[in-house]
Amino acid sequence: MMPESLPSYAEFQSGAAGQAYNQTAFRHFLAIERRRAERSGRPLLLVLVALRGSRVRNRFTNATAAGIFRGLGETVREVDFAGWFREGQIAGAVLTQGGGAASAPARDQVAQRVMTSLRAHVPAGQFRNLRVRVVRFEPRTATDRQHAPTALASGH
Repeated sequence: MMPESLPSYAEFQSGAAGQAYNQTAFRHFLAIERRRAERSGRPLLLVLVALRGSRVRNRFTNATAAGIFRGLGETVREVDFAGWFREGQIAGAVLTQGGGAASAPARDQVAQRVMTSLRAHVPAGQFRNLRVRVVRFEPRTATDRQHAPTALASGH
């Protein structure tokens, strides 16, 4: 993927890009931020928004998706970003400076802040079916990297 083809988050927030990052772009930036968090030793928070009890085939309506990204846009900072973790099914936001959210109560507070914002932007019938999960990625230590499984080379 060429970086020039990816809209900046500022363009998304201003509406110039017309939508959130697609799954490919979102996963690309998530991988970059995970590596950056590893180097800095600071954790990273991933906020996921999905339909409660959803299966692979359930997708957000356009109105619900627009409301979700408006709500996420209100809760993330300029250094954070939002997009599709799984295209059309799971929206995500990466909070790049999640160091202050070490405890479960702090992650619950982030989830509550996101839900409050979503309530204002998502149709009530759909809001009741949303679930928000906040995942904390810890930086891997040297010991973790030592014991991580290595990727298998592809054979012919």
